[in-house]
Amino acid sequence: MTSKHILITGAAGFIGYHLALALKARGDHVIGLDNFNDYYDPSLKRERAKLLALQGIHVDEGDVCDAPLLLKLMTEKSFTHIVHLAAQAGVRYSLVNPQAYIKANIDGFLSILEVCRQFPSVPLIYASSSSVYGTNIKTPFAVEDRTDAQASLYGVTKKTNELMAYTYHHLYDIRVTGLRFFTVYGPWGRPDMAYFSFTKAILEDKPIDVYHFGHMKRDFTYIDDIVSGVIAALDLSAPCEIFNLGNHRPEPLSALISAIEESLGKKAIMRHLPIQPGDVEATYADIESSYQKLGFQPKVSLHEGIRKFVQWYINLIK
Repeated sequence: MTSKHILITGAAGFIGYHLALALKARGDHVIGLDNFNDYYDPSLKRERAKLLALQGIHVDEGDVCDAPLLLKLMTEKSFTHIVHLAAQAGVRYSLVNPQAYIKANIDGFLSILEVCRQFPSVPLIYASSSSVYGTNIKTPFAVEDRTDAQASLYGVTKKTNELMAYTYHHLYDIRVTGLRFFTVYGPWGRPDMAYFSFTKAILEDKPIDVYHFGHMKRDFTYIDDIVSGVIAALDLSAPCEIFNLGNHRPEPLSALISAIEESLGKKAIMRHLPIQPGDVEATYADIESSYQKLGFQPKVSLHEGIRKFVQWYINLIK
C-alpha cells in the first residue's frame, strides 16, 4: 500500500495521539495540528505532543478556525488525507460554555470544509459522536435512525457537522466520512471522562458521583479498537458515509466502577445522584455497516481495557 501524507487535527488529543502513532508505525507520514486549549490540563496534551515528537511526528500549534493557517498547511505539505478530530468535547460543559462549542465544532468545521473545497481530491475523515442519537430510545443505534431530537448542544454541533459534510459532498464532490465514536477510553485519555476521574478519586479516597444511581449504560470502546476503525475508514475514503464505531456491548455504569475497583484492589466511595441534564440513559452501537464496509471488529473487553488504563494511570502518578 502506498504511504499516505495525513493531517490530523486535534493530534495532541486522546484519539489523535493514538491514531498518529498507529499511522506512523505502518509507514504513513503524519503532521498534527492542535490549539492545546485548557478545557482540561494542557500539560497532558503537551506530554502527548512530546511523545509524538520522539517518533518523528510534529504537532503544529494552531486553531482550526484559522482558515489562512489551514490553507498554508495544505498548500505547503501536499496532504493526501485529512483526519479532523479537533473539537470541543463533553456533554455537560456544553451547558456551561455553549459558545465554545459553536466556535470549535461549527466554525472550525466550516474552515476545514472550505479548505477541502479548494483541495477536492483530498478525502476528509471527521469525528462525529454517539451523542447525535440524542433522545432516541431505539437500540441498538443504527446510522439510519433519525437524529433530529438532540439531548445536548454538543450533540447538536456534531449533527450539524454531519449535515455540513453531506452538503459539501453534494455541492463540491468532496469525499467525506463521519465516525460516530461511542465512549472511547484507555491510556492517555481525557481527565474529564468518568473512568479517569473515578480512578483518580478512588485512589485518593474521595467519593465519586454516580449519576442516575449507576443505571446508565454506555457502549465503552477501547482506544485501540477505535483507532483500527479510523484507519479502516481512512483507507476506504468513501464518497460519503457515516459509521458507528462502538463496542456493540453496552455496560452499566456499575460495571465500569466494578472493573476499576477490581483493577485497583480498592473499593469506591459512591455518592448516588439523579441523571444530569444533557445525559442519556443508554448508548448502544449497531456496527453491522462498520463490519461489512470497514471490517470493524472490536476486540477489547471493558475489564481488559480498564486494567490497561489503570496500569498506565498508576505509572503516570508514580
